[in-house]
Amino acid sequence: MEEPVRVAIADDNVEFCHVLVDYFRRYPRLEVVGVAHEGLRALKLIRETPVDVLLLDMIMPNVDGLGVLERLRCADLTRRPKVIVFTAFGQEEMTRKAVRLGADYYIVKPFDLATLAQRIMETACATEGESPPFPSIDIEEVEREVAEMIERLCIPATFKGSFYLREAILLTVLHPALITEVTKRLYPRIAEKYGTTIKRVERSIRFAIETAWVKGEIEFLHELFGPVDEGKGRPTNASFIAKAADWVRLGFLARKVGAKSN
Repeated sequence: MEEPVRVAIADDNVEFCHVLVDYFRRYPRLEVVGVAHEGLRALKLIRETPVDVLLLDMIMPNVDGLGVLERLRCADLTRRPKVIVFTAFGQEEMTRKAVRLGADYYIVKPFDLATLAQRIMETACATEGESPPFPSIDIEEVEREVAEMIERLCIPATFKGSFYLREAILLTVLHPALITEVTKRLYPRIAEKYGTTIKRVERSIRFAIETAWVKGEIEFLHELFGPVDEGKGRPTNASFIAKAADWVRLGFLARKVGAKSN
């Protein structure tokens, strides 16, 4: 039998941690080996217990998520765990720092628990700097799904940003780790494909997202991002792409599981 992925959770929300622990019991391949509600306890847990993947919240008492990552870089560990950080809109600068400090992936709150479980398994088995493609994926089906999403977001097909955003979402569905290196890896791949510059890709996607935020189906925006509130601002390019890709992947997973149960 394949060894389970050993998961540690570091989050100061006690109730949320209970929810995660209960949910992961559904997955024989996931084993929660410890829970910490502040950074120092998280570091102690990692030193004393073999951990494959650490789920790390950025906001915690004593030592926050960034502090944990900084200390992990200097720690004398036999094996450093992969790290998935929990982030939220408005924490983009903190997220960038987390990635620079060695976070392997980030997931934007609020998120679906099935998506998180999938991310954990992908991250655990990924080689350095890359996540494996989604298993048995029908690329044509995903392309149709992404095209339908762009249409529901009311981004005109004549916009260059429509093509770039579609490509960004598709690539992130196939290789989730790309979202942690948007400017270094994702944008360059799109720019090369369309014979343009990285800056133009970034600006065009930004304009497409601004358009979607103003003209897109409000119910669909709620479905993707939770309650849309002008007060909290628009998501960054990376946050938008990550959320959109997760929505597509989750839909594909649901259909796949439903087909097996029938």
